[in-house]
Amino acid sequence: MAAHAEVKRGKYLYAIVPASGMQSYGLAGIDGATVYIISNGRLAAVVSDVPNQKIRPERRHLAAQQAVLKGLLAATEAMLPMAFGIIADGPQAIKKILSENQEACLKQLQRVAGMVEMGLRVSWDVPNIFEYFVHSHPELRIARDRFLRPYRNPSQEDKIELGRLFDRLLNEDREAYTEKVEEILSPYCQEIKRNKCRHEREVMNLACLVKSAGQARFEESVFEAAKLFDNNFTFDYNGPWAPHNFVELDLQL
Repeated sequence: MAAHAEVKRGKYLYAIVPASGMQSYGLAGIDGATVYIISNGRLAAVVSDVPNQKIRPERRHLAAQQAVLKGLLAATEAMLPMAFGIIADGPQAIKKILSENQEACLKQLQRVAGMVEMGLRVSWDVPNIFEYFVHSHPELRIARDRFLRPYRNPSQEDKIELGRLFDRLLNEDREAYTEKVEEILSPYCQEIKRNKCRHEREVMNLACLVKSAGQARFEESVFEAAKLFDNNFTFDYNGPWAPHNFVELDLQL
């Protein structure tokens, strides 16, 4: 039975870091398992043992992975965080991953060395986003009054046309506002990535690659950018995080 249980154990992969001779960072991973290092060549994988090949994305598991990455962020100069749920069969499988992806990983590690990821979300803080646009965009107000005037039953085509106009204006404003913010943030960022807005009220969702030593200057630039906006907008910046949005790896598993 013990041998059978051992067959089911895998190695959960948290991150890839430069090989340094370290065996452990003193971190606890999923289900409290010890986090340790498996090295091969110039790379090392940060792993822990898992009891089976299926790890559900439960809050406790996600929190454990994030805690490991946060610990690594403070302990190492460069790291490539992995997506949730990557499990290898055993040490040899991990070494094979490191060997077959060594060149790509070293290139990515060089790219993010000494960097952290900061996030910035800007949203419209208004009760009704459509009504806000009606009052701030005469073009939409005229169309609304034409299609939705009293005693007129708008057709489905009318509603679709009005919706398209709203979407166009929404995206045009997002683009204009994002360009203004990026212009102020860019001097303090190595890279800026635009992520997809999660909901209608979101103006922008930016991931910023920032030098670890430059976080204070980045935060100051966020406050500077916020001065361009009135009270109908909210700014929410967060971090530092492992550079998830700036790791572009297609691991050969």
